[in-house]
Amino acid sequence: MTEASSAEQPVVVVGAGIIGVCCALYLLRGGHRVILLDRGAPGEATSFGNGSIITEEAVVPVQTPGVARRVPGMLLDPLGPLSIRWGYLPKLAPWLLQFVQASSPKHVEAISIALKALLTGAQSAYQPLVEMAGIQDMIQRSGWLSVYETQKGFQAYQPMLELQRRRGVRFDVLPAEELRQLEPSLAPIFDRGVFYPDVSHTVNNFRFVQELAAAFVEGGGEIRRESVIGFDRAEASVKAVLTEAGRIDCSATVIAAGAWSKNLTKMLGWRPPLETERGYHLTLPEPGVSPRLPVYSTERGFVCTPLENGLRIAGTVELGGLKAEPNWKRAEVLYDNANRWFPGLERSGETRWMGFRPSMPDSLPVIGPTPGCRNVLLAFGHGHCGLSLAGRTGEIIAELVAGRDPGIDMAPYRVDRF
Repeated sequence: MTEASSAEQPVVVVGAGIIGVCCALYLLRGGHRVILLDRGAPGEATSFGNGSIITEEAVVPVQTPGVARRVPGMLLDPLGPLSIRWGYLPKLAPWLLQFVQASSPKHVEAISIALKALLTGAQSAYQPLVEMAGIQDMIQRSGWLSVYETQKGFQAYQPMLELQRRRGVRFDVLPAEELRQLEPSLAPIFDRGVFYPDVSHTVNNFRFVQELAAAFVEGGGEIRRESVIGFDRAEASVKAVLTEAGRIDCSATVIAAGAWSKNLTKMLGWRPPLETERGYHLTLPEPGVSPRLPVYSTERGFVCTPLENGLRIAGTVELGGLKAEPNWKRAEVLYDNANRWFPGLERSGETRWMGFRPSMPDSLPVIGPTPGCRNVLLAFGHGHCGLSLAGRTGEIIAELVAGRDPGIDMAPYRVDRF
């Protein structure tokens, strides 16, 4: 791939979530003609309901040492922070085995290093995009707070804090009295807290994607609501993307369709172990409480984020695929947990949602070229870090399409690493 020319065939980006929109914007800034494809409108799928956090401290993978001992509990407790649907277990089993294998101390250390390399610069990578869209005020660098209700819970997380220290993550451990000073709205039920200063959040994650997509169109990009049904391949490259509406000749293709990327890569001869972490949220428009910053719990697996449209209570992981109906009892658990922290939360006008985090078993996304298709780039599988890594991923994809070195070792993110 080489430098762009406005006269050449367009780069087609498949997927208009936050990853795809940022890839499209960076490619547009690089001088490419860009067409952004999605069957829905920008940001309507997984990007609609995340926890709104943009962080560079997420160097701890989901699969930490000892996760194998927790698998029986995941099956027995359908409302736990990390659960597995029994009916989906046969299909999930190969992914789950790789998930457990990636949880050894050696693997976790290597994965953490790869996450750190990718996360470094994640916040600054958004800067040219928000400036282009005129939405600098939509990102607030507030830091965020991890809270522990028990000394046992805090002690259990010590190995992960040490892992963060080794990666150079900045944080301050706060005793209960300092925790209350930092976030007075919290109930006095916590043993300890950890404050991470180098964390931002967007005040409205859905509007954020919409504004970036609007800037893409205003800058000359094109968005089409079409479903991809295939690719025209020749001489180890893709000549055109085939949609239900017709053929789009292209110079390069980027697959950034989140949890739906697996079927697209299958058309190109690859079957990455991509699964879906089903995440839930409640948004309370008038909660009766105004936290100063996002607060999250590793013990309970959720986050509370103050947004312009209310309090977002989001999180948990349910492994159950793309087709099963939501288990709305999990949303009730989210409310119960948040109500412990902020007693008397007002629920009138609440909205609830369930979406699909695209996740690889080693907690690392797939970013980079497709072996055998030299002009197809992949950008999916970001798990809990989609919003955090979208700007950074777009930056890297644009460098790769232009034939330039992105400045980091891309081997850990290859689609064929399994």
